[in-house]
Amino acid sequence: MLTSIRGLLTATLLSTGIAVATPALADETAPPSEFTISGNVVLATDYRFRGLSLSGGDMAIQGTINVNHSSGFYVGAWGSNLEDSAVYGNMELDVYGGWTGAIGGGLTADVGLLYYVYPNGSVGDANVFEPYASVTAAFGPATAKLGVAYAWKQDSLGGDDNLYVYTDLGVGVPETPISLSAHLGYTDGALSPKLLTSGVNDGGFDYSVGATYNITPKLSLGVSYVGVDGTSISSFSNDAVVGTLKLIF
Repeated sequence: MLTSIRGLLTATLLSTGIAVATPALADETAPPSEFTISGNVVLATDYRFRGLSLSGGDMAIQGTINVNHSSGFYVGAWGSNLEDSAVYGNMELDVYGGWTGAIGGGLTADVGLLYYVYPNGSVGDANVFEPYASVTAAFGPATAKLGVAYAWKQDSLGGDDNLYVYTDLGVGVPETPISLSAHLGYTDGALSPKLLTSGVNDGGFDYSVGATYNITPKLSLGVSYVGVDGTSISSFSNDAVVGTLKLIF
């Protein structure tokens, strides 16, 4: 949920006991800020990234903070714990910036640049830049998104590049607190699940289906079934059921 940053003049006047007429109070009240701050905290039974577990099949605590401008521009950060390794350490911090807004025809666009950072990795350079873009359409209670992310050739990718294309579908069940979702993605390049699990230099799909129950407007429970192409490796690329508890603010 977005939280407006508002002026404090009215509260200051009331707290100091200064009496003012209603018209003067209205004139001196600051208008709503053009900036809003939003965020969430998630407890997940597994951190799955494009079908693959990055937490070794263990639980993950994740959080997001966004600063949004009324023009559509935004910056933000997302973090999660990882399975500890020499290259990636035990933490991922993603920082990003971009623009989102209506582009006509009932479509909403989102374009930006994401930087994956692994602050306590001790071997090599794991950080990755990845531009992204997506288009979302709404159909009553349903939404459909088509997106792409491309990481150009970087040392952290072994001198290779990576392309990811995906589609997301979502629908709220009328007159219930339940929403359903489905995802299908395809990776080709350095992060292909077939390459990472079996050494086969070929693209691979990931997919998921899930449901979310909104306990309150700010608190929700989710469950999803996640699968991915490639060799099935326990706690990494095996099919899994992932649960989440999410609090937004």
